[in-house]
Amino acid sequence: MYIAIEGIDTAGKSTQIEAIAQSFPNAIITKEPGATEIGKEIREMVLSARTQSKKAEFLLFLADRAEHMSRVIEPNIDTKMIISDRSAVSGVAYALTQGGISEEELVSLNNFATDGVYPQKVFLLRLTKEELEYRLSQKELDGIELRGSEYLLNIQNAIIKATELLGLTLIEIDATLSREAITTAILSHLSDEK
Repeated sequence: MYIAIEGIDTAGKSTQIEAIAQSFPNAIITKEPGATEIGKEIREMVLSARTQSKKAEFLLFLADRAEHMSRVIEPNIDTKMIISDRSAVSGVAYALTQGGISEEELVSLNNFATDGVYPQKVFLLRLTKEELEYRLSQKELDGIELRGSEYLLNIQNAIIKATELLGLTLIEIDATLSREAITTAILSHLSDEK
């Protein structure tokens, strides 16, 4: 099974992936962007906010996605649990907030990059504005985070829209709950997959 943990920066994705992995010791843990050698370079470019063109940024995400599918997802999807930190859902969400690409083009280009393979379950760790702003104040910000809380909250809403466009199953979880409560909620949705 292929699942994705989605959420804006500081939502607790890494913490939850680490916790969930303990229940699936043979799982493939991956991320998007940056799970492959090429992906690491692409991730660095995107996070440094060097691209001037939003289309160029989107195409970089697509290039990473295609490589990730080919190298990580497709070889393992039938035999292993795959837990991914972000997925095509994030790519579509970011592109929706940037504008300049129609919803039809977003879906079509992502279908091309992924060969139509998407997470079977998408978990969104949802943050409130107050909690997001507190968490951002506690860390050094990267290029995406420097765009501010309103931008990130728009991304969070776009994640919901992206799952609808891609026809995926979305499970929303309150990211202000305790770490343990969030892990329990996710595992309850995966209890049949062990």
